Amino acid sequence: MNDEVKGQSQSTTDLRAKRVAQTEAQLIAAAAVLFLDQGYVATTLTQIAVHAGVAARTVYVRFGTKAELFKRVVDRALVGDAEPVDVAHRPRAQAAMTASTLTERIAAFADLCVDIAGRAGALFEVAAQAEGLEPELADAAQEGRRATSELCRSFWDTAATDGLIMQDLHPEQLAIVTDILLCADTIVHLRRTDGWSASAHRSLIVDTLTALTKPQA
Repeated sequence: MNDEVKGQSQSTTDLRAKRVAQTEAQLIAAAAVLFLDQGYVATTLTQIAVHAGVAARTVYVRFGTKAELFKRVVDRALVGDAEPVDVAHRPRAQAAMTASTLTERIAAFADLCVDIAGRAGALFEVAAQAEGLEPELADAAQEGRRATSELCRSFWDTAATDGLIMQDLHPEQLAIVTDILLCADTIVHLRRTDGWSASAHRSLIVDTLTALTKPQA
């Protein structure tokens, strides 16, 4: 009897968790649409609730502030799902650091970064506008920059350890160049000035990193 009660309690807990996840997913999807359509300032939590088809109080209960909801929208776009695993620990990032040749690693890393830019690039533009208004978002953006920088350093440190780059090349310098090529600020710049083409951005990353690591004749 005790086991039966425990089983029913667990089922109730699981069902509640599923409903919470579904509601949060609805709100994140609705918020993404409105932030992209109206910008950060013009979008309100009430509008997001209406768009998601939930009570306005639900937004406050689940996220508390507009800044927190926007951070969740960006986080979801970065990884493409709701799993609590950051980009650096995703299978694609790990595969980009373990391919057998440097050419394969650079191509895989470029693909990973361009895919992220495709999902989140427009939101990076919204974030760039909101940073000056919300200290919380400014902190989040800076943390994102640090994470990107660390990922680039890890990429080149691993390549050096695996003997895939020449000894006279400096991983830290390669990491800086790579960071510049694929960071959110560069993506925003490319979107604003050049219309941002995924294929052109990928070629820029691959061609630049290949040229920098190519043995001199």
